[in-house]
Amino acid sequence: MSQTKSGPAGDFISIDDFLKVDVRVGTVVEAAPFPEARKPAIRLVIDFGGEIGRKKSSAQITVNYQPEALIGRQVLAVVNFPPRQIGPMMSEVLTLGVPDASGQVMLISPDRAVPDGGALY
Repeated sequence: MSQTKSGPAGDFISIDDFLKVDVRVGTVVEAAPFPEARKPAIRLVIDFGGEIGRKKSSAQITVNYQPEALIGRQVLAVVNFPPRQIGPMMSEVLTLGVPDASGQVMLISPDRAVPDGGALY
């Protein structure tokens, strides 16, 4: 019988588990309101460059972001989850964020411009 150990944020995972998650940086090339989503969201097209290319995502970021201000912004996303149907759109990547002081999503971005497609390590 195996015993799961926990840390302050939850169950520990192995480095092998972590390495299975493919997090990449990409540049937002399209952003538009997504009124068909159940919760207020913005529809994004993110360019990860090279072999990954452009991918669609839906992000519940309407409190802190306007679509037009997102164009050209680099963001981090998980690119190896299976696509997920969000309303009429198939979301291809999970755009990553963290909560601000009021619990609203703030996108994760590099401090300065980096090549699209770069992997988190």
